[in-house]
Amino acid sequence: MKILIAEDDPNILNGLEEILQLEGYHTLAARDGRDALALFKSEDPDFVCLDIMMPGLSGYDVCREIRKLKGAVPVIFISAKSEEIDKVIGLELGADDYIVKPFGIREVVARIRAVTRRYLSSASGSSTSQPLHMGDLEVLPDELRARRGDQVIELSLRDITILRTLHDNKRRVVDRRTLFQEAWGLDHIPNSRTLDQHISQLRKRIERDPKCPAIILTVHGVGYRYDG
Repeated sequence: MKILIAEDDPNILNGLEEILQLEGYHTLAARDGRDALALFKSEDPDFVCLDIMMPGLSGYDVCREIRKLKGAVPVIFISAKSEEIDKVIGLELGADDYIVKPFGIREVVARIRAVTRRYLSSASGSSTSQPLHMGDLEVLPDELRARRGDQVIELSLRDITILRTLHDNKRRVVDRRTLFQEAWGLDHIPNSRTLDQHISQLRKRIERDPKCPAIILTVHGVGYRYDG
């Protein structure tokens, strides 16, 4: 998924890009309202994060124009304007959520995942993205979650991509380069350390025993495999 981030503070912009890229989103960055609208028209993102107080056009103005062009695209306002009236205006313009600065990483991730779930659910209609059954784990791509009995495990888009790639290549080794490019994209230079660290963290959440994994198996010197 492509997310357009419009934010005139370079530190916040860079921080949001880093957070969202770690989640598996492809980010588009704009530092003022006019650039944001131009990027929206040229790149057709799936999701938009808007600051309100920006040069050129305000976030409110950008949201109005976006709603004329593509009414269903999810929009989240991220702003230092914390008065109730500001939130009301944002939501009345059709925003899906409103996050007040300063914010925590976990808050941003949780809210963006929540809006992404609603987007994926509405986009798939009757859920064309079927659950993936991997051992005793049920992976639910549209929900960005997995379930094991009553246990619910939160997943990122990148986690889902990794698990889907292994599931679709059951009993075949997926080499590190292929898995990295599927989950990080062609714009990133393949990095085994980054991939291995991510797999390690994912195992801690989805494996019954991360030290003796049953879902994501390591094939030393090559990559990973799911045997089913």
